[in-house]
Amino acid sequence: MLNIALFGPPGAGKGTQSKKLLEKYNLTYISTGDMLRSEIAEGSDLGLKAKSIIEKGGLVDDELIIQLIEKKIQTNPNSRGILFDGFPRTTVQAYILEGLLLKMNASLNCMVSLEVEEDELIKRLLLRAKDSGRSDDSMDVIKVRLQEYETKTKPVADFYDKKHKYFPIDGVGEIDKIFENIVEIVEQNKTRKQTNIVLLGKPGAGKGTQGNMLAEELGLVYISTGKMMRQEIKEGTEIGTLAKPYMDKGEIVPDAIPIQLIERKINENPNANGFIFKGFPRTIIQAYILDGLLQRVNMSVSALVDMKIPTLEAIKRLSARAKTEKARSYDHSTELIINRLEQYNEKTVPVIDYYKKQGKYFSIKAEGNQEEVFSRLKERTNDVFKENY
Repeated sequence: MLNIALFGPPGAGKGTQSKKLLEKYNLTYISTGDMLRSEIAEGSDLGLKAKSIIEKGGLVDDELIIQLIEKKIQTNPNSRGILFDGFPRTTVQAYILEGLLLKMNASLNCMVSLEVEEDELIKRLLLRAKDSGRSDDSMDVIKVRLQEYETKTKPVADFYDKKHKYFPIDGVGEIDKIFENIVEIVEQNKTRKQTNIVLLGKPGAGKGTQGNMLAEELGLVYISTGKMMRQEIKEGTEIGTLAKPYMDKGEIVPDAIPIQLIERKINENPNANGFIFKGFPRTIIQAYILDGLLQRVNMSVSALVDMKIPTLEAIKRLSARAKTEKARSYDHSTELIINRLEQYNEKTVPVIDYYKKQGKYFSIKAEGNQEEVFSRLKERTNDVFKENY
């Protein structure tokens, strides 16, 4: 989620810039002022309680504000983020906001403050009073509101400044230029959640071909532990020497080997949008290992896609591959092919159950030509990818 607080004194232009931010980022808009005025117009109990306070320029009770915010959030459960305009206005509300977002497994990305001198603010607010007829834009109320901002709201800036989330900008000038400055700050502080997809399926399901295509399509880094180990064997490295006996038999290599290779690949791609993992994890232990590897770099598995083919089809494909230049050493033996399929059923199927329990399991039919399978794969993964950006 992208969560932004637009900050600044009354008349700083938060409403104008909010409209432009909502259009660009498609966020849920939470303006406590607008919501309170709506409640007042409707004559609700909450509105009646708030009316006298607002007309005097004071701040409405936190309990009433939170009721409004939670109501708005609950009516937008699939929101891609929230834009807060006029909240938080006190350090107490800042702590409340932290708690609200924590319940949503989220946090505030940034607070952008529009800085405007008091003389300019008064001029703007008096002009707005003529245009809109707002009762809280009289000179007496304006002075109270600006004083409230200085004494109660300014400390909120210190609260977020200590978290390195507070960014003041000049609120005077061309509207579009101010907006450009806001967007620059937002883009620098957006939380990018990498997309990490595990491709599983019986030997011969086409994971390698489809994994490479999917990585290119989504702009992700492809990680095939099998391919990396074959390269190590070819180069005669220490890792290759250790892996070769297991690879020749189509067996699962000791976990220490793929851990080294995966760590290396992740470290080589620090700015990656995410990874496609093919051939790992193949056991429950490896699933735990992958979780640990990704957590170290603040990532997690986004989805597992199970490429499903019948066992007989898998045997046919592997036997056919044995006659090509892509043949693996274990493709030439029916006994080894069957051994690999048995290992898959025994050790890898439980991995599928592991991700099912997390709600991260998807499956596709992997029969058909390359283009047909890829079309199904894209359809399954596109939604997962979009949710992370």
